[in-house]
Amino acid sequence: MTHVLLDPAELRHRGFGALVDALGWVNAVRFVQQYETSRLDYTAERDRILPDWDREELARRLERVGSESASGSSKPTK
Repeated sequence: MTHVLLDPAELRHRGFGALVDALGWVNAVRFVQQYETSRLDYTAERDRILPDWDREELARRLERVGSESASGSSKPTK
């Protein structure tokens, strides 16, 4: 049997397709995630994006948004 070397994009496409066929979509993704390391720092990114609210502040804001939705107001809150 002769094997042809595939270009990297085709290799990834066929390889992931084989994983999906064998494991299903979710388990194929889970399998790949075991071998891929991220260069991103989730914790630093989360801290940069999310506001520095404690639990009480979050609850106050959610209550405010909920009451504005119920009253039909769509003004953004600061």
